[in-house]
Amino acid sequence: MDPSNRARMEAWLRYAEDLRLGPYYRDRATQESVGQSAQPPTEAEIVASATPPSRAIAGAGTAAGRHTSAEAPKPAPVVIPAVASPSLFEEKIENDSLERIRTDIGPNCTRCKLHKGRTNIVFGVGNPKAQLVFVGEGPGRDEDMQGEPFVGRAGKLLTQMIEAMGLRRQDVYICNVVKCRPPENRLPEKDEIATCSPYLVRQLGVIQPKVICCLGSCSAQTMLQTTQGISRFRGEWFDYHGSKLIATYHPAYLLRNPPAKSEVWKDLQKIMAVLGLELPKKK
Repeated sequence: MDPSNRARMEAWLRYAEDLRLGPYYRDRATQESVGQSAQPPTEAEIVASATPPSRAIAGAGTAAGRHTSAEAPKPAPVVIPAVASPSLFEEKIENDSLERIRTDIGPNCTRCKLHKGRTNIVFGVGNPKAQLVFVGEGPGRDEDMQGEPFVGRAGKLLTQMIEAMGLRRQDVYICNVVKCRPPENRLPEKDEIATCSPYLVRQLGVIQPKVICCLGSCSAQTMLQTTQGISRFRGEWFDYHGSKLIATYHPAYLLRNPPAKSEVWKDLQKIMAVLGLELPKKK
């Protein structure tokens, strides 16, 4: 083989090996032991099939340590696809309703491991035609016992937040990413979210609110399909299938960090502006 072709081929094969592609050859002894009669490809065939475009060759040389020039282009980063999971944006079910979604979940759902420790499935509560929906992460102990979201200490604070906006709890809709309580009130895990969140998406599709307010990182990250911390995008507006979506801190976080209430109040005022609500008059 021509030395230049050999060097180019070796560089490309090393680059492919670094990316865990291949193998580009078969062990002849192994091939003969299993009774295969096909002959291994010749060196010329390998070069013909493995020779990449000129830009990829330059990148391969860089990865293999062949090129030392600072101007040599670097190979493109390798993107590893995420593990397949149920899409959060499945097509809308015709004639869907909250009652149908509740029925589809069933009273004895065992689709994920959260069912092992739950008392009640916590579906959601409020106005089925609400312009504003609050989405939390999952039920706590009080919610699990009563079968209703946000009824504990954090729930009472959420009610106060809603009333401060000039609304009543029954005017809005409140639900969670997962419908069963995670043990010890831990965050829902990825497989649990992947299993349960499509029902949340259906709820939002039925209600079609004007504004969705995500409470806490888990809810916001699920809805926005991101791993960024909530502080990176809290208070910003996003589009969600025609609804305006905003994320703010979870009421449970405010119980631990009262100074953050002022930041949440700013977020709530943004929601009020979109909904055309006036600030409540001071008594």
